[in-house]
Amino acid sequence: MKLIIGIVRPEKANDVLEALYKADVRGVSMTRVQGHGGELDRVQTYRGTRVKMELAEKVRFEIAVSDAFVQRTVDALCEGARTGEVGDGKVFVLDLEQAVRIRTGDRDQDAVTPVGG
Repeated sequence: MKLIIGIVRPEKANDVLEALYKADVRGVSMTRVQGHGGELDRVQTYRGTRVKMELAEKVRFEIAVSDAFVQRTVDALCEGARTGEVGDGKVFVLDLEQAVRIRTGDRDQDAVTPVGG
């Protein structure tokens, strides 16, 4: 099992969700986050004062999947998020030691498999 984390532009979040759905990937968590990657520092005017914006708004996806779904999940995240510009985001794949479905007590592989899947 793996935990896949994708950090993407907020305007690409719906495209990512659609790509994940088309890839039959279910069980997604989304969070709005701020971060700094390869983007150039931006300077904006706020109430007449020039302010250096160091953190960019992003959306973080967290998806726990069985090993059979890892590549299709990574591909869907990349496909949905890609604009070709700096700041498209990153995907991280981490080992997942244990998972438990609270409602049923299913563990590990059974806990990350969609109900009815």
